[in-house]
Amino acid sequence: MPTMTIPSFDTTHLEEICNVLADTDTGLTGSEIGKLLRRISATDVQPSITKRVRLFEALLAKQQCDGCGNNVAAFIQQAMNPVRYAGSSEYFERKRAELNTVLAFAGYVLGEDGKLSQKTPAKTLTEAEQRAHRLRSELSRRGVHADVLRFCQAELLQDNFFHAVFEATKSVADKLRQKSGLTADGSELVDQSLGLGKTGHPLLALNTLQTETERSEHKGFTNLLKGIFGAFRNVTAHAPKITWPIKEQDAMDLMSLASLLHRRLDAAVRTTHPPATTLA
Repeated sequence: MPTMTIPSFDTTHLEEICNVLADTDTGLTGSEIGKLLRRISATDVQPSITKRVRLFEALLAKQQCDGCGNNVAAFIQQAMNPVRYAGSSEYFERKRAELNTVLAFAGYVLGEDGKLSQKTPAKTLTEAEQRAHRLRSELSRRGVHADVLRFCQAELLQDNFFHAVFEATKSVADKLRQKSGLTADGSELVDQSLGLGKTGHPLLALNTLQTETERSEHKGFTNLLKGIFGAFRNVTAHAPKITWPIKEQDAMDLMSLASLLHRRLDAAVRTTHPPATTLA
């Protein structure tokens, strides 16, 4: 944040910030707390008590002495300096999301660079959580398939739309391999598992294939799968992120589509016929 006087943090906000930073299992160690407190010239008021209470008492005393929250902000930024989490990006993003849920109520957000910036304070928990990880919150609200969210967990915590789309399409291919037992990828995988061939009997069937309507539905789904691989999987696998930007709304819509594909594949069944060797 730029050099300015930061108002003192509300004690409730400060207490929750300390609960995240000094969590018993995933937070700062006792020695790390002591070192970071020394960096902001804060007195370690009660070094022998529980980490979370210890940190809260020290930061509360410091901001009361200073008459502002500048050194509390400095402590947060030093504790969340990305350099400290080299090789542990997923842990960093998880901890950042937890902090941002609390910081949203105080009117701040912690960026990927570990720096605080001001925002309009959140008024509800839903708003705070959405700010912390907007994409995942929206996808959960839409009821997106769990397998899409599972593949994209790290990317969603970072609101990384480009790579979240890539992982979503990979999740569809993985589901298709699980259901078919095949090892191919992309269009080849789709053809081998869902192609009707001359016999009209695919390895995986989405319906009974007894009517022209059902056969048309099956063929349309096959083309939809090929389309999603061609339009998103192949592009994001080869194009650099900077030359192929993707907007948040497009990412959400794409992952909703991936969710639909997952649900249809969940219902697909193996036929008793061998996979066709000549494709339709």
